[in-house]
Amino acid sequence: MDCVLCGDVQPIRAPDGVFTLLNAESCGVCGGDGRVSNSFGLTTRCPACGGTGRKGEQSSGIRDVTKTKSSHHHPTNRAPVVVKAQFPSSFEGVKLANEVQASGLVDDVKARIVREIIEYEGAHGSCTKTFQQKVRKQIRGKS
Repeated sequence: MDCVLCGDVQPIRAPDGVFTLLNAESCGVCGGDGRVSNSFGLTTRCPACGGTGRKGEQSSGIRDVTKTKSSHHHPTNRAPVVVKAQFPSSFEGVKLANEVQASGLVDDVKARIVREIIEYEGAHGSCTKTFQQKVRKQIRGKS
């Protein structure tokens, strides 16, 4: 029943028998309090009004959940693309790769051996004398 004076306030009888005034704009779930309690006695904010105590602007119950803030956009989990070396970087590796290129081996074998040199440098930092001997043995044995 509308109030004669203001038109949008309704008198509501509380459980203790006292009449209180309920604003027509207040939330129907929490009664304008902004808090609701559950059966365990815990009190939380009202899910209908978000704790404001007033009705939502949209009466349809649909709310926009589009994430438009920059803080909502998390960086990707992908690791950055690492550029692989195309040629050895150490002095010994470059010298060894040039020896491989100057040899009379087939191009795909040359490419495989140069890749081995690059991978060895990546794992060990530079080419050891033992590795250099191994590569030179491959060059001599196949030419």
